[in-house]
Amino acid sequence: MSSLYPPRNLTGGRDAALDLIKWLALLTMLIDHLRHAWPELYFLYVPGRLAFPLFCLAIAANVARPTVGNAGGGVTARYLGWLLLFSLVSEWPYRLLVPTAESLNVMPTLVLGLLIANAVQRTDIQARWLGAGALATAVLAHQWLMFGVFGALLPAAFLLALRGSRGLWLLPMLGCLAANYWAPFYADAARGDPFAWSVLAMCLFTPLLGLLLLRRQPPFPVPPVRRWAYLFYPAHFLVLVALRSL
Repeated sequence: MSSLYPPRNLTGGRDAALDLIKWLALLTMLIDHLRHAWPELYFLYVPGRLAFPLFCLAIAANVARPTVGNAGGGVTARYLGWLLLFSLVSEWPYRLLVPTAESLNVMPTLVLGLLIANAVQRTDIQARWLGAGALATAVLAHQWLMFGVFGALLPAAFLLALRGSRGLWLLPMLGCLAANYWAPFYADAARGDPFAWSVLAMCLFTPLLGLLLLRRQPPFPVPPVRRWAYLFYPAHFLVLVALRSL
């Protein structure tokens, strides 16, 4: 099987396609969260369904591609450390914006997803044990994780799609639907509600869109998304809280 994401940037150069994915993820996340400050913008929930799968795709791409001194790819301690740190830092701002939230902020789901994808990518025993522990944690903490256990599995699904044949594109597409499963919403879709069908269509086709974008370098310059993006996550919660109070 030929890889859909051939190794590149072995010298540590920027991948413009991957940066574009990250920009789209950040933008659609911000768009989605505007409805928490202004509930009348509830329709932004539809484009907001792009954000989480694109973040998962970015994680999978980072795990898949080799870097200097790490020809097999996989997670680095620094990458994991940043996600862990901002998982903790972001919870309080998240609760300020969404005081009725029934789940943690999205970062713990991404941390578990990173470890599971890393276990799929690497063959060393430490990675496999960490991945198994992350999967067990995702199963046990399913009800407290944003997007649940299927959300934690989504980076690994993207990784398999990047490494395998085109038929494996179905894995992240179905995984995204499962991660966004909510029984009342599916009941609305069964009754033909156009809003519900719009959400389901966005969940189904966003992984395919992301995989296609990742395969093609954009014909325009893309500013790099660096570590400031970690700070953007809790900071944008605080900005929206401030704007809501005006």
